[in-house]
Amino acid sequence: MAFKHLRRLMGEGGGEDEDEGKDLDITFGIEEEFFLVDPDTRDIIADPDPGIFDWCEKNRGPHGFVHELLRSQIETNTRVCESVADLRSALKETRRIVAEAATRHGAAVMAASTHPFAAWESQMTTPKERYERLTTAFQDSARRLMVSGMHIHAGFGDPDSRIRVMTAMRRYLPLLHAASTSSPFNAGRETGFKSYRLTIMGALPRTGLPGPLWSRAEFDQLVADYRRMKLVEDGSELWWDIRPSVRFPTIELRICDLCPRIDDAMCIAALYAALIRRLSRLDREGGLPPEPPTEIIAENRWLAQRYGVLGFLGNTRDGGRTDIQDYTAELVEELDGDARALGCENELRHSLAIIREGTGADRQLDLFRLRRVEGDTDPQALRAVVDLVIGETREGIEETS
Repeated sequence: MAFKHLRRLMGEGGGEDEDEGKDLDITFGIEEEFFLVDPDTRDIIADPDPGIFDWCEKNRGPHGFVHELLRSQIETNTRVCESVADLRSALKETRRIVAEAATRHGAAVMAASTHPFAAWESQMTTPKERYERLTTAFQDSARRLMVSGMHIHAGFGDPDSRIRVMTAMRRYLPLLHAASTSSPFNAGRETGFKSYRLTIMGALPRTGLPGPLWSRAEFDQLVADYRRMKLVEDGSELWWDIRPSVRFPTIELRICDLCPRIDDAMCIAALYAALIRRLSRLDREGGLPPEPPTEIIAENRWLAQRYGVLGFLGNTRDGGRTDIQDYTAELVEELDGDARALGCENELRHSLAIIREGTGADRQLDLFRLRRVEGDTDPQALRAVVDLVIGETREGIEETS
């Protein structure tokens, strides 16, 4: 799960706001975790050809490819990117490399946060000391982690400002998650959630929302307390929805499901980037908004997990409930100037299309229900869902612009 191929320190930016002619430097990277699927059975390949990983390593260029806890997964790490446009090119490259490697070795890659019907009991773990410690400590809670995520790194500011911005970002995590949902099925069943991944992850300790933190020293002291009690080896074992990276000067967004479509993934990245720019400017001015209670943010997180873009979130500013569509539209307008400065206006506005047309989870559910109405059995309909996701995963990766 480490973002291992950030080869240099990310921007320690700062400076004045846009009106004064200077801007905050932000650098980016994305980790994506893919399932390796049998094109015939559409089931996960429990022990895939190691040539897939070898081919990725041979052709990786500036990117990284990592073995995950389960042998049936492969993680991609983009190179360090200087802009959202640069990040899109890098994401295309990593997806193209892993898709070609899989095809060459009799597999397909699937970008969704759960597989519709694969059984966790049939999976094999990667022989790695860290993973062996994980399964020994957490037993079936770890063995059931047949989930994939998308983690977005952003490097900016100084250590203390990154912590303050991370805390201020918490209120937006439910929206970022809702727009990414892609895990409505598990073990051959509709779960009733747009993101069942978070339910599975929630069986582990040190997951979910972090509490409010205000300085790097405060975070470091928390990690030191965990280590003093011999509960963790380092901060990488705090599996929060958003966290400071242990190895790099970045804040890592971890709450999101893996988006089948590149356009949706880039929308999440653009929204995250624009929020970072806005919150960083407010922090420089000493004007970050008051923090909502963690419990209220957690409630919105659950609503996003359950309903996705059809949810009505608690309004942390005015009270009552707010339609996620209205909330998103207002936020897009608020972030327009930041998106323009970052050159990602189109990506940001794509969030409105996601809300209107649905996420990967919505498309999976729509197809499953349509196929059932047309006479498919549950297993037949679920295989069709796998085909849908495999197809969406390959969209837009043929060329690396």
